[in-house]
Amino acid sequence: MQPRILVVGSLNMDLRLSLERMPAPGETCFGRSYAYIPGGKGANQAVAAARLGGQVAFCGRRGEDSNGEILEEGLRREGIDTACLKRDAASQTGLAVIPVEKNGQNRIVVLSGANMQVNREDVEAALRQPYDAVITQLEIPLETVFALHEMTQERGIPLCIDAGPAMPLELERLAGAFLISPNETETAAITGIQVTDDASALEAAGRIRARSHAAYVVLKLGARGTLVYSREGGRFYDAYPVRPVDTTAAGDAFTAALILRYLACGHMGEAAAYANAVGALTVMKEGAQPSLPAAAEAEAFYAARREA
Repeated sequence: MQPRILVVGSLNMDLRLSLERMPAPGETCFGRSYAYIPGGKGANQAVAAARLGGQVAFCGRRGEDSNGEILEEGLRREGIDTACLKRDAASQTGLAVIPVEKNGQNRIVVLSGANMQVNREDVEAALRQPYDAVITQLEIPLETVFALHEMTQERGIPLCIDAGPAMPLELERLAGAFLISPNETETAAITGIQVTDDASALEAAGRIRARSHAAYVVLKLGARGTLVYSREGGRFYDAYPVRPVDTTAAGDAFTAALILRYLACGHMGEAAAYANAVGALTVMKEGAQPSLPAAAEAEAFYAARREA
């Protein structure tokens, strides 16, 4: 059976700028191209989960504007239930400006708009349906994330928190969460520890778990792979070497793949190895949602790399 996944979070229209390099302060540079691409961490995770075989519902907010129409229709085309995607007449749909350099490195400026109006009542309405897991991120109000944690705890639903974008986080208010997963920059914002090697990664993951008592802390370490940390300690899982084109949405794809594979196999290490493969596939293509792989592509890539 398809796992039922609820994603509570953001959706943005991404304005992607293709550049040779970022300009220095006060400098003007010519870009190569630009495009409007559906994105937002929440919507990316929902699309990734749907393409990888999940039965997905999305809870969030959009404006009464053309970007909102395009984004909602895009979710529906992926088979995602948008009954809990509210239209907010007082806010614009979220927008993200993403300059991407020739080497694939990106920087992201987010204008949150209606995403910051997602509230406790929205979450309560969405949780009237049963789910096998819930995914969220920090592109909606933190108070809503904390309320979602309380409600999923009461219902016994695993909550997976993608701890991005980078910001300080009251981990004590997420006590007993199933999964907290930051990248290196987000880990530093949460713990004050710069993750530069295995030892610092283990120290940071241990600190996150000690403060949150999460069942799992999974650090996304980019080209160095992943650290899975639990009460048994930590284990690293290597990344799959690829040539990056655009790293946008790689972390979102990883999170969706991680929880889907865990629900299927019950082993977080196996889930992390598979999620590394999905993240690697994602960085090989341009854009956020256009880069997210389908299940067959992900399984073939994962099987081939594991065999190699």
